[in-house]
Amino acid sequence: MDPQIFFRLSIESLGLRLPVDALKDRPGAVHAYSNCLCDIRLGDHPIQRTRVPFVSSPQGSPDANSDLIVFYLEESDIKTLTVARHFRTPKACLQVVVYMGKQGSHCGVTSRRQIIGRLRLEIGLERGLEKPTLLHNGWIGVGKNKGERLRNGPELHLKVRLDPDPRYVLKFEDETTLSPQIVQQQGTVKQPIFSCKFVKDRRSAPLDMTNTGDEDHDAEKRERKGWKVMIHDLSGSAVAAAFMATPFVPSTGCDRVDRSNPGAWLILHPSPASSAESWHLWGRLEAWREAGPRDTICLRLHILSEGQETGILVSDVAISSDKGGEFFIDMDRRVPVGAGISSASLEAIAGGFVMNCKVQGEEKCSKPLVHLAARHIACVQDAAIFVALAAAVDLSIRACRPFGRKAKKAFCHALYS
Repeated sequence: MDPQIFFRLSIESLGLRLPVDALKDRPGAVHAYSNCLCDIRLGDHPIQRTRVPFVSSPQGSPDANSDLIVFYLEESDIKTLTVARHFRTPKACLQVVVYMGKQGSHCGVTSRRQIIGRLRLEIGLERGLEKPTLLHNGWIGVGKNKGERLRNGPELHLKVRLDPDPRYVLKFEDETTLSPQIVQQQGTVKQPIFSCKFVKDRRSAPLDMTNTGDEDHDAEKRERKGWKVMIHDLSGSAVAAAFMATPFVPSTGCDRVDRSNPGAWLILHPSPASSAESWHLWGRLEAWREAGPRDTICLRLHILSEGQETGILVSDVAISSDKGGEFFIDMDRRVPVGAGISSASLEAIAGGFVMNCKVQGEEKCSKPLVHLAARHIACVQDAAIFVALAAAVDLSIRACRPFGRKAKKAFCHALYS
């Protein structure tokens, strides 16, 4: 397996301070600047938001443990960010806006956020393509307008690093329920690496079926259980598996899988020390549906060890049931400030980016795309575990579908055939 080139651009050690003269002129500045936020944009990547600790002493140092902002870049992103535009010298820039965290209101109408300042920080991305590189580390003045630097104005501290972060890119060639082949992508080259076998336990017969003359279209179970995915290598050996450990059932008074009683998958891998067929637990994935203006599928993953019942929480993600989204394991990522998604605190474990999996919504043809950090994959069997996890994530979108809604024909055919 040959990894693709990726990069990790990290922004840390954030801090905001005022010069001595400014503190003398504005004695209440410490309180005013104690709850600040900043938005950071890099090219066309989504804006990321984080809190900025206030450094009360002009001689003080920023908190090295402040929130971390991370942008993941492909090789093509580097080229896009450093290409000349409109006859200008190609320079990649971080665009930063710092503003008060609390917004004022009058008669119930929220006012616009109070901007403290903006800055454009040029970063030489081309300098860090071969090895870890420190692109910036220090204080920089923040002005009210772009390019403006106010005398005795606030200063922002940033530490910007660029690190090579190679990944393996794997893709399901078809929908999970159709037992597809999984290939590794390397540019335009596709190399078969696994096969996926979806099985529905025929012993788990439907408890409630809607008889409309077309079972493939209209049959709807009141309990989804017995789904299983086996991952095989090219020799045909089973190298990972995922199966439903807790059925997906509608909660009392509604037609959806609720937080109070989530469905769950167990992710397993074969024991390397046993000649007989023996499987070890690796993780437990729980899934349920949150209703609201925008329905979401919530996914929570615990890594399990032998003898553990709860395990270590490593991912707590919400995905749009309509548009799909990204499930990830990444110790560097945090839920954005002000986001409507509630997330349990992740256990403090090392690892940074581990994997992500992009899936489509419940009514779309989903062919999961999986990225794996090369440093976490020691062998092909390691990759198979995450492929099984990706299959469980994809099937959870379907398993959390409201029970009173018709499923598309192709999906029903895979389940009831």
